[in-house]
Amino acid sequence: MLESYVRTRLKEKDILLMTHTVVGYPSLDENWAMLECMAEAGIDLVELQLPFSEPIADGPAFIEANQSALEHNIRWDDYFEFFLKASSAFDFPLLFMGYYNSVFTMGEDNFCKRLKTAGGSGYIIADLPMEASYELDKMGKLNNLDHIQIITPVNSDERMQLIANHASGFLYCVARKGVTGKQTSFDDTISEYIQRCRKATDLPLALGFGIKTAEQVASLKGLADIAIIGTACLEVWERQGREEYKKFLIDLAA
Repeated sequence: MLESYVRTRLKEKDILLMTHTVVGYPSLDENWAMLECMAEAGIDLVELQLPFSEPIADGPAFIEANQSALEHNIRWDDYFEFFLKASSAFDFPLLFMGYYNSVFTMGEDNFCKRLKTAGGSGYIIADLPMEASYELDKMGKLNNLDHIQIITPVNSDERMQLIANHASGFLYCVARKGVTGKQTSFDDTISEYIQRCRKATDLPLALGFGIKTAEQVASLKGLADIAIIGTACLEVWERQGREEYKKFLIDLAA
């Protein structure tokens, strides 16, 4: 399971990295090239996002990426086919990332079985409250899948505890209110927030939303266990291409 994997990796590194790609954007071939760069840079975990028409937790860059992938007719079968190919080729765990409408339409049992068959380790569903995930998570556990629960700074301590009690694998700690891609202020409030999360759980903590530089990753050592970088990676790929993307990942990992 993911918790064991993360703890083992943390014996070798001060902090792990989780990156992200929207399957089908800019293309499946470019997604594959991104994954090759991630593997070369030593990335620890990767989210593969299933394109969706209303990605409410995503900022402008990923909204555009989702829309473009849908316009290229990326559908469930394409997603899971790509997922299986990737899980067979790379050593890092792959996580489903998406929205509940897709899971509901697919059917929760079918979703879990397909994800497991494709080599998935778990799932992140950005718009699914913990209280609404009980039945899905029963099926997830039957398929050895971790549901990566999401905590935000606006959660009360009591709410954090409830979410943490239902979590497995690790916790996704959103660094601030809003959507992905905006700048996050790395000040004392981040440290205080992560300390609140630590009180709620013994699970590893992943921090995401707005991490853009290697310096910010370094500043999280000793606080978070995993740094999540999504939008910044996509922007480097779009503006500078493969070689600079790989250099960016290597700098983050260093």
